[in-house]
Amino acid sequence: MRAGSPFEAVPATLLEALQEQNAEVVRQLMKAVSIPKPQPTRKADMVQAIAERMADDSLLREIWAQLDALEQLAVRETIYNHGKFDATKFQAKHGAVPGGFRRRASYRRPVDGASARLRLLFVPSYRDGPLAFVPADLAARLREFANPPPEAALRTTDQLPETVSILVGYGARETEKTLDVTVRRMECAAANDLRAVMRLVSEGAIAVSAKTRRPSAAAVRRIAEALHEGDFYDPFAEKKRKWDQVPGPIRAFAWPWLLQASGLARLRGARLELSRKGRESLTMPAHVVLRGIWQSWCGSKMLDEFSRVDQIKGQQRGKGRRGLTALAERRTVIAEALCACPAGAWVAFDDFGRFMRAASLNFSVTKDPWDLYLFDQNYGSLGYDGSHNWEIIEGRYLLCLLLEYVAAIGMLDVAFVPPEHARPDFHHMWGTDEMAYLSRYDGLLHFRLNSLGAYCLGLAEEYEPPVVAQRTAMQVFADRRIVAAGAPSVEEATILDTFATPEADAVWRLDTERIVVALEEGGDLDALRSFLAERDGQPLPETVEGFLERLGRGATALKMRGEAILIECAGADVATKLMGDSRVAKTCLRAGERHIVVRAKSERAFRNAARTMGYGLRD
Repeated sequence: MRAGSPFEAVPATLLEALQEQNAEVVRQLMKAVSIPKPQPTRKADMVQAIAERMADDSLLREIWAQLDALEQLAVRETIYNHGKFDATKFQAKHGAVPGGFRRRASYRRPVDGASARLRLLFVPSYRDGPLAFVPADLAARLREFANPPPEAALRTTDQLPETVSILVGYGARETEKTLDVTVRRMECAAANDLRAVMRLVSEGAIAVSAKTRRPSAAAVRRIAEALHEGDFYDPFAEKKRKWDQVPGPIRAFAWPWLLQASGLARLRGARLELSRKGRESLTMPAHVVLRGIWQSWCGSKMLDEFSRVDQIKGQQRGKGRRGLTALAERRTVIAEALCACPAGAWVAFDDFGRFMRAASLNFSVTKDPWDLYLFDQNYGSLGYDGSHNWEIIEGRYLLCLLLEYVAAIGMLDVAFVPPEHARPDFHHMWGTDEMAYLSRYDGLLHFRLNSLGAYCLGLAEEYEPPVVAQRTAMQVFADRRIVAAGAPSVEEATILDTFATPEADAVWRLDTERIVVALEEGGDLDALRSFLAERDGQPLPETVEGFLERLGRGATALKMRGEAILIECAGADVATKLMGDSRVAKTCLRAGERHIVVRAKSERAFRNAARTMGYGLRD
């Protein structure tokens, strides 16, 4: 390493660090430590004199005392971080970086009185700036009196703003606009959505591409219509002008992927069908199924959420695709960060992002941002300075994962505004003048880890469903109508939608099919009775009580004993002859004159027995 060259690793000693500084810097550092006259003039002698002077602990403490509070924090963060200063982490944790630590500052700059103190402690690096490392021997001495830095803390709030102000337009045309904040409590909604989407899959209503597994537009529409309170934004909004952006589906897009990744649904032809695991899940509590979906998604390679930030090009082919990082590694880090969120407290997304960087919960989306771009591969490359900041790439990935997948399965409650102009942190980039947002998820402002999220993350061993605090007065009529005196809460509406069909504003009717489906999926009629009794001042009408008792008995009248294959025989005589053979008879049942039903698990035994009798089976 030639003199004046920056370091690329932490030097072992201060002497080694000084030897690599150029002579002019060493001369000025010598003045800063007050070397007595006659002062040496040769660089080697100056370096030796500075090293001997710095060996005095009282001088080291004096230099420390002359640093301001932010500079002392920088030293503390460095010496307790293996001697390396992390500017990104420091900025996220403390909100500012001392001037001399900025990466763009020259490591060859003149040494003034203020910077001399820091240059005696730090050495430069090409990549990390002029104050990058503290020599190991010096760091050990500093740790004797400099306390460890404070741990990264995540800010939370109990109160959400009802409105937020954003700036719209540019320059002289820039105006301030006030937007209402929408809050969605997803814990109860996800259980409703899971049942609704599983029902659509069982009906064969969800078509997906056999090649990409992407749901069709018709499938997304059906799912969006079935979601509790609908999708976050209007998934069917149309552009008024050709350059307009519309968010499109979010939860409605996510659910087919979540079911496929978790093995609850599988592709058959061009449509999804419930797998055996999916059918078994119908009788399991929703929170157990949702936890399984989350665990499966964390390890799935089926879809990269970053592909949903579709304004960023270059992801689908070539070096851009090969340069994307492993999905499981990203999700693991984010799950660890979510575990730091106190359940029940609202967290601003921006604060969460800063906390992740401050706590060294780091992940990357791409190995080389030069392979990704906006609009034009050359002018719009994300490799340029300011175009691959954490907020642009990792931040957008995180927004997508939280809003489209984690919130969809009910782990997070969310507060958001329309994405247009919500995050103007990309407008310095080439070609973005007409863009209202970089991703459809830009409107996410706050989120809250709820009790379902804590259960899915393993923070709670048992799941405690939310208590429905609001009790809207309701009246249950003999014709099974339920009329609410006012607008029910989200939790109340979810329960009503589970067992009844809406007929008008604040009017539902108990529905046979919905009740049976709910009971098949582990629902409880006693819970429904208690829910209605708490809101109606009189006992349930006899007709309603009888209706519920009949459905309670009927819901357990049938049991799934396995899959079967229907065999059609050429004639009744063939069926009779087959059933007369003891080997065949124990694998199947007669179904009419010409049909035989064979248990799926006994298909091979049936085929073998039929072949010995001279009968073949064609599909």
